[in-house]
Amino acid sequence: MSKPMTSKERMLAALAMDVPDRLPASVHQWQPYHLNHFLGGISALDAFRRFGLDAAIIPPIEMSRLSTSQWRVTERSHVNAEGNRVTEATIETPGGTLTQRREGDERTEWVVEPIIKRPEDMVLVRDYMPVPKLHPAPIQTAYEELGQDGILRGFVFGDQGGPWQHACQLYGTQEMIMATYDDPAWVHELLRSLTDKKLRYVDESLRGLPFDLIEMGGGAASSTVISPAIFRDFCLPYDREIHQLLHDVGHRVVYHTCGGMMPILELIVENGCDAAETLAPAGVGGDADPAEIKRRIGGQVALIGGLDQFNVLTDGTPGEIRAEVHRLFDALGPGGGFIISPSDHFFDTREENLAAYAAAARECVY
Repeated sequence: MSKPMTSKERMLAALAMDVPDRLPASVHQWQPYHLNHFLGGISALDAFRRFGLDAAIIPPIEMSRLSTSQWRVTERSHVNAEGNRVTEATIETPGGTLTQRREGDERTEWVVEPIIKRPEDMVLVRDYMPVPKLHPAPIQTAYEELGQDGILRGFVFGDQGGPWQHACQLYGTQEMIMATYDDPAWVHELLRSLTDKKLRYVDESLRGLPFDLIEMGGGAASSTVISPAIFRDFCLPYDREIHQLLHDVGHRVVYHTCGGMMPILELIVENGCDAAETLAPAGVGGDADPAEIKRRIGGQVALIGGLDQFNVLTDGTPGEIRAEVHRLFDALGPGGGFIISPSDHFFDTREENLAAYAAAARECVY
């Protein structure tokens, strides 16, 4: 019998579309709420180790150049009547002042008032929004602490990295969709500006760092939100540029679409990513058909995700979890190239269900 792979070897084999010793099983971004309320406040790495899962760790991100003399950011925070944290930002530039308001609770944060409110505000973002500089020391420390227990994941700055996703955070998703019809040249100008800034960030900050996988895409690029035509015209060309440079500086790319993906599977492959996630099922707002995904793009990109994090992992019994893990392995596992994971964030999952998930994955041996 051959020696079992380490978690790092197992994950990297799957990302290379090779066959590992068994099904790699991970979690997409262990949430602080869950760690604090269900696991006693341990770290994400310790949570992976507790359950014997294959770690995918996002290191502490420390950046400079977030506020500059031409993009001067001032923030004020308070707690509103609903108990939510409200952060109000004022951004002063040579061409005018922008504002933003965010709101959040224990679980997540959302944009209430975007930075771009009028089309002309885009010029201020284009001309003055700085490209931050990532501090490398925390990345190297996290990589060394992780060792062979898994892989290190990172991002291109901006919400989940993709220019379209970032633009939707800056202007609003509905507003961006409408603008693709009303003023497509304006949309391309914004996306071109964000892409150029992200290319500079990759070159200046990500080159030489020990990330195993860089996340791009975003839920606003899913087919739940936009049509394949919008994806082809406004996501694909800009994503492909960034993915190419990420490859040039030595990084693999995972394309994250939390939502529908079946109508855009081939377009995701076309953007040059190395892996596609989240394979979200209908129960969490997706449309994934595991066997069809494997048939259409298996062997072209690695596949990550697939497990319903609410109806199965959180609310299911250990037996139901085991059955679903085996079903996904049977559909997506043949030939390798599959990492099972909850499709996205979970918050209220019991320890026994996580243990059942990890145990079921260990049964899926190649």
